[in-house]
Amino acid sequence: MFKKNKSDDTVLFIDASNEFKSGKNQNQLTEDNINKVIETYKARESVDKYAYLASFDEIAENDFNLNIPRYVDTFEEEAEIDLDAVRTERLELKAELDALEAEMAGYLKELGYGA
Repeated sequence: MFKKNKSDDTVLFIDASNEFKSGKNQNQLTEDNINKVIETYKARESVDKYAYLASFDEIAENDFNLNIPRYVDTFEEEAEIDLDAVRTERLELKAELDALEAEMAGYLKELGYGA
């Protein structure tokens, strides 16, 4: 929203791109989503990963680029994967599978199937 006659030269950027209810043909803003945007707008304060109150100088430093991701960082760092734990689990599952296959082979032999 652009507002004439503001008392300062700041710009509030709100990234509400994750604030919606998924729909079949199109997504919808819920009452809560709308209220969050309105309350953030009224407060005119930065909110981590959601809104950023930029000064005129910051916007000038960015060559007056008003692209929201330039100001609102929504990046979520992915959890680090413990490769040793994954390898251990994989080996345990492989051993369990080998045991089940041996058991299945025994049943099949009892039933007269296989070599």
